[in-house]
Amino acid sequence: MKEEFCKVYHNVRLGADSVVEDFCIVGVPPRGSRDGELETNIGEGAHLRSHTIVYAGNRIGSHFQTGNKVNIRELNEIGDNVSIGTLSVIEHHVRIGNNVRIHSQVFVPEYSILEDGAWLGPNVVLTNAKYPLSPGAKENLKGPTIGKGAKIGANTTILPGVVIGRNALVGAGSVVVKDVPENGVVAGNPARLLKNIATLPY
Repeated sequence: MKEEFCKVYHNVRLGADSVVEDFCIVGVPPRGSRDGELETNIGEGAHLRSHTIVYAGNRIGSHFQTGNKVNIRELNEIGDNVSIGTLSVIEHHVRIGNNVRIHSQVFVPEYSILEDGAWLGPNVVLTNAKYPLSPGAKENLKGPTIGKGAKIGANTTILPGVVIGRNALVGAGSVVVKDVPENGVVAGNPARLLKNIATLPY
């Protein structure tokens, strides 16, 4: 890590064999916090690619990697072997399990949950405000839950609070307005249940 080309704030713990490329910023104190007030932990074998920003208070497991220009806000819990693609944004108070793959230009808002092995394709957008700008909207934010092993196709939008069941498959370009059952295959706008994952030819 070339300290002259990146900024690491106080109280950041970076595991062994980690790589921080040029122009990254790690441990940024969020609004209302001081430098070093919140501990930031990133496990061994991490690779933060150039222009990645990680705010303070994150707890991130081993073998974490980002594409270029990833933005990760504060106070998230992120497991082992997680990959976040170029230009993706992870807001605060998000829980991400182990072995999760988030592709490029994905948006994950506050209070979302991504369970182990979840897979989000490029340009997926999760939302958390049912009635944006309404009175009390910020007090009632609820992000989606993406179940263990679920796969979300490219350019999909998932509405607030929707639960995608384990091993479910959401077709590319879908708009998901209600819960998807475990092993369900859905697609369309609005997304409709088409079949069970067991019926697919692979």
